[in-house]
Amino acid sequence: MPLTQRDGSGTCIVIGERIARYGFGNGHPFGPDRHEAFLQEFTGSGLDQQVIVCAPRAATRGELELFHAPAYLDFVRERSASGEGWLDGGDTPAAKGIYEAASDVVGASLVAAEALMSGRCRRAFVPIAGLHHAGRDRAAGFCVFNDCGVVIEYLRRSHGLERVAYVDIDAHHGDGVYYAFEDDPAVVVADIHEDGRFLYPGTGAATEAGRGAAVGTKLNLPLAPGAGDAEFMAAWDRIEEHLERHRPQFILFQCGADSLAGDPIT
Repeated sequence: MPLTQRDGSGTCIVIGERIARYGFGNGHPFGPDRHEAFLQEFTGSGLDQQVIVCAPRAATRGELELFHAPAYLDFVRERSASGEGWLDGGDTPAAKGIYEAASDVVGASLVAAEALMSGRCRRAFVPIAGLHHAGRDRAAGFCVFNDCGVVIEYLRRSHGLERVAYVDIDAHHGDGVYYAFEDDPAVVVADIHEDGRFLYPGTGAATEAGRGAAVGTKLNLPLAPGAGDAEFMAAWDRIEEHLERHRPQFILFQCGADSLAGDPIT
């Protein structure tokens, strides 16, 4: 089936210079070369002619507040204006303009969600997104605003979805999403990551399966360092079983590429 089907079965890609701004400078693992590398492959392969290309936008303050605490947003805006210091204990730099750049990433993810919910497409992808370490009131792990968390809240509040799934295969545990919804049975979580005893952020043990009424709606699948395809696929089978059991109405997929062999961070 062509990716450009206009009957709602096509694929949307949200791409543009707005999301290219998110990062912490040349030489940093999260730098401008990430967007450029994707863009070269995207256009060079002709894929841009086979999909629906959507432009990103900035998230509004109200949209950011769907997930984030107002005081935290004020803090980020202030540090972003000065471009000095850190947004956390020394991991996430307060780069000048980072408030606006992070807002653009959240807006891009919202554009993807809006395209899906409007029936414009069946699948949507944002190449610079998935900032899963940021909490409701904190930055962490190069993540300033948690676009995943904002989208989950948007889907529930604006569209009345009762079961939203968050699937994460980044090498690092998606702690910002997990702990924000740990006791919420309406958010189904499945997360494959490197064992937290060996990799940041040190969370996501298999015993972390939700709290209270949400026990059983969360599935953490830590893998040993150096785990290969066989271990990953065995974990993926468990994710599919988990999703089939809980029957989500929407799946948000964080597909961080640092779980691939040879990644310089992991």
